[in-house]
Amino acid sequence: MGKTKTENIPADVYIQFVRSLFDNAHMILIGAVCYWILGFMMYMRTDNPVFIAFSFLLLFVNIFRYLGIRSFHKAGGTIADVEEARRWERHYIFRGSLQGLGLGALCFVSIYIYPDPYAELAAMSLTLGSLVTVVGRNYGSTRMVVFLSMAVIGPASLALLLRLDLPSVALGLMIFPMTFIIIGSADHVRDVLFSAVIGHKEARKLALRFDRALNTMSHGLIMLGPEGKVVVANAEAAHLVSLESPDALLGRSIHSLLLRGVAGGMLAPKDCRYIEAQLTRALREGRDRKVLVPFSNGQHYEFSAREGDQELGVITFEDVTARVEAEEKIRTMARYDSLTGLANRAYFHELVGEAMAAGDRERLCGVAIIDLDDFKSVNDTLGHPVGDGLIYAVAERLAAFAAEGIRISRFGGDEFILFFDRVEDESHLAALLDRVFAGLQGEVDVAGHALRIQASGGAVISRVAGTDVDEMIVKADLALYKAKELGKNGWRLFEAAMDAAFRNKQLMKADLRAAVDAKALRVVYQPIVALDTMRIASCEALCRWDHPDLGPVSPAVFIPLAEEMGIIADISTFVLEAACTECAKWPSHTSVSVNLSANDFRSRSVVQKVRDVLAASGLEPRRLEIEVTETALLDDKSATRELLEEIRALGVRIALDDFGTGYSSLSYLHKLPLDKIKIDRSFLIDVTRNARSLELLKGIVNLSRPLGLSVTVEGVETFEQLKILARQVEPDLVQGFLFGAALSASGIETMSSMTWPFQSQIKALGAATARS
Repeated sequence: MGKTKTENIPADVYIQFVRSLFDNAHMILIGAVCYWILGFMMYMRTDNPVFIAFSFLLLFVNIFRYLGIRSFHKAGGTIADVEEARRWERHYIFRGSLQGLGLGALCFVSIYIYPDPYAELAAMSLTLGSLVTVVGRNYGSTRMVVFLSMAVIGPASLALLLRLDLPSVALGLMIFPMTFIIIGSADHVRDVLFSAVIGHKEARKLALRFDRALNTMSHGLIMLGPEGKVVVANAEAAHLVSLESPDALLGRSIHSLLLRGVAGGMLAPKDCRYIEAQLTRALREGRDRKVLVPFSNGQHYEFSAREGDQELGVITFEDVTARVEAEEKIRTMARYDSLTGLANRAYFHELVGEAMAAGDRERLCGVAIIDLDDFKSVNDTLGHPVGDGLIYAVAERLAAFAAEGIRISRFGGDEFILFFDRVEDESHLAALLDRVFAGLQGEVDVAGHALRIQASGGAVISRVAGTDVDEMIVKADLALYKAKELGKNGWRLFEAAMDAAFRNKQLMKADLRAAVDAKALRVVYQPIVALDTMRIASCEALCRWDHPDLGPVSPAVFIPLAEEMGIIADISTFVLEAACTECAKWPSHTSVSVNLSANDFRSRSVVQKVRDVLAASGLEPRRLEIEVTETALLDDKSATRELLEEIRALGVRIALDDFGTGYSSLSYLHKLPLDKIKIDRSFLIDVTRNARSLELLKGIVNLSRPLGLSVTVEGVETFEQLKILARQVEPDLVQGFLFGAALSASGIETMSSMTWPFQSQIKALGAATARS
């Protein structure tokens, strides 16, 4: 076949084809290193010396092949006639064939002689990686393409067939036709290049195809000549500047095109100057530069400039309005409370921290915490929807007081916090708070219920230089507790006498330290249920503390204490050891999820900790999932990412917990080594009646799936919520009190093989949706 092809093309074309075989010699060395590394990894994984032998064999064969190519260049790198071209082609085929035979033999050995999952994967990866280069590198020799394809794919296909099991045989039969695809592709490349050399008509057709593609692409494109004038443009570019055809753009400069946007009211003059400066600079420096430009009609375009070939500059642009709007929704979701629209806890900390860091450090500022009185009774008697309505009404009244120097946040539940910058003195702060509380007074109508707003508050005033946000919040919280003790429906200013509360806190810290040292804590497990089967797929390990005098202490109380004391890592270790030990006793389809704190990721020992616990418990790494919150990422993102990557390399899965409650960034989703995100329960609270919440949930799931992330929705408390999740959101897993309270380890072991009764209803719902 190769001889016939050679005889049918002109001698000069054949010589150039053979000449192309000896280009890019350095790629052979790169391949040699790759072969040796993967062969060594196969040996490390299997302890089979045959693989280390193959690693050195392939290394030496590739070096031998590289030396052959170098000998061609040392001989002058030119070919005088067809006979010399044939000699060099035979020389190239001989050395390349050795590589193909070695790689094919490695596939056969790793699949059939000494089968091992990692060795099979590595060998097939090498094979596929090598096959990628066959067409592009060896199209100049049809015989080389045929032999390499058969030598590489044939042994792998044969090894699969010899296994004699149906899946392997089917796979073996399926991959063998790849040889014909590769051969056909190489022939196609040869034909295209041949046609390009001798066919002016074909070249003209290609130019027409390029023009058609240029004018049907969704991106706008213009190319500038050395004088800065447009020499090529497409239809989308003409449409943006309101011209009838791309030809009307030819000969124009960037400046004149942007002025048309200003004249049409689409661009502001300052934007015009900024865009021109950025694009011109990018073209001059030869670097890619992107400029995001908002248009007056609400659209956003992203302009990209880069230097092209032959002194041509290329400018492209695309309509990124949908992307900008989606990112803005995510930013809003990460910064603001979904129910009230007020800043959430993390964003409030950021804003107040920035405000306190600026300006006169000797000025006074104030913090006030407002908490609704007896709010729990509203939820218990009238339901959570009415309670949410009351929260929303209070937020509206508080938002009316927002002004320069006053920031308002919903911290969660029925708790709000206000920051007052540049307070003159205590009387000034008192006057401000009296106005706030007066504005809260009165009744509101929520779903037909007349509810009277009654709230308590605590406040503190402090000099900026002598305090921080967290300290002020603690003191304001103490004042709030005092206000509630004194009868509620009022506010109190922090006083020195309230320090007794701090002493009580210190006593609790001492008790907690003793409990941790004595391992008097216990671990319970909250089920995480697969939505498609309604069976426990995993569970979240939760720490509990039963105080000898106070009884059960909420994790919301003792976990922050542990973080303050610096013993949170000890609690993490305790929970991790207990969870892995118990999970190893459960059925193999059940895994366990453990939270690690920000403090755990401040030390590289966290990786060794996970490795040691897995080894001691005998738990398969794939059955352990580490949950990390955004707070663990804020201190040092790069260091935390490295640690997560090392943990993930152990085979452990990584989940981002409480997504959406902090200052979430889309960069987390594609820069961090994540397997899953867990959507915070706050997005589910009003999903049955708030279309915005539902769209946000669907948006997060739709953003996560293409990135290969699974999704867990937390806080499922009602069957109505479950129905909406199953029908419209379709997360992978759900978690919440609908599936019961946290269980003991034995309870999880018992329940892991059971199916929740919701399964039949979910199936019925799916059938009804399909019929509709």
